[in-house]
Amino acid sequence: MSNLEDRPDEVTCAGAVTPGVEIMTPRDVPLGGPRAMRVRRTLPQRQRSLIGAWCFVDHYGPDLVADTGGMVVPPHPHTGLQTVSWLFTGEVEHRDSAGHHAMVRPGEVNLMTAGRGISHSEVSPPSTTTLHGAQLWVALPDADRFVDPGFAHHAPTPVTGPGWEARVFLGSLLGDASPVPTYTPLLGAELLLDPGATLALEVDETFEHGVLADTGVLSVEGVETKKDDLAYVPPGRSTLTLTAHDEAVRVLLLGGPPFGESIVMWWNIVARTHEEVVAWREEWQAQITDAGLVDGHFGVPVGDERPPIPAPPLPNARLRPRT
Repeated sequence: MSNLEDRPDEVTCAGAVTPGVEIMTPRDVPLGGPRAMRVRRTLPQRQRSLIGAWCFVDHYGPDLVADTGGMVVPPHPHTGLQTVSWLFTGEVEHRDSAGHHAMVRPGEVNLMTAGRGISHSEVSPPSTTTLHGAQLWVALPDADRFVDPGFAHHAPTPVTGPGWEARVFLGSLLGDASPVPTYTPLLGAELLLDPGATLALEVDETFEHGVLADTGVLSVEGVETKKDDLAYVPPGRSTLTLTAHDEAVRVLLLGGPPFGESIVMWWNIVARTHEEVVAWREEWQAQITDAGLVDGHFGVPVGDERPPIPAPPLPNARLRPRT
C-alpha cells in the first residue's frame, strides 16, 4: 500500500526505549479522494517511530466496498523497505515490477522487498465486498537496503491452545516458525483470544514489541488496550501476558530488537539522507509521461497500465536525519 497523503510528514526514526507499556492511539488518514478508504495509522508517531524494524502500521476496516470504493492504489514506488500485507477479510490483487502477480487473502502473508527500488499496485477485486486488514512496513538495515526486489508468500498453519489461536507469519512464537526471510530479526503474528482468556507468551527479551488491537479490549502486561490502540512494550521481558476482557479479542503482535539506525521516511521512500530522497523522487517522476508509466529505475508493474501516482512536492525545509 502507498502512503497517499498529499503532504506527507518527514519522519526521522530512531529507536528510543521508554520504560513500561506505552499506549499509542491512531490518526485517521484518507487514501485518496472524498469517498476513499480511510486507514488508522499508529506508526510512525512523534513520540515513537520504530518498533524493531517495523516503521509503518496502517489498520483499516471492516469497510464496505460499496461505500468506499475499496482499495484502488495505482502504480507507485518504494525503496529501502519491505511491505507486509495481512488481511482479516476480503482480497487484494498485487502486481509489481519484479514480475510478481499475487492475491492477498485472509490468514496469508505477502511480503514484498523493495530494496533498491520497485513499483507496485494494489486493487481489491470485484468479488470483495468488505475489506479489513493491516498494511505494515519494515525498514531495511543499511547493509541490505540496496538488495534486489523480491516477493514471498506464506500461509501459516494455526497454532491453538486453551482459549487462544495464533498464526505466526514472521519469525517464531509458540513453537511455530515462519519461513519468510527478513533482514533483521522480526516477529509478526495474529492472535485470537476468547473472552476472559489469558495468554502468557515466551518472547525474546532483546525484542521490543507492539500489540495492535483489532477487536475487543485487552490488558497488555496489566495495561488496558482498546480497539485500534497500539501498545508498545520495551525490551527486557521474557514473558508477555495478554488478557482479553469481556469479549473476544484479535491482535497483531509485532516485534524485533531495537533497530539501532536512524532513517528518513518520506512518502514511500525509506532513505538515510535528504539527497537520497530527492534523487529517488526524481527517478520516479522521470518515469511518468503523458503516455503513462515508462520503464526506468523502479520498473513497471506487470500487467497494470493505469496512470501512476505522482510523487508529492518535497517540503521547503531540508529533510534531516536525527539520532
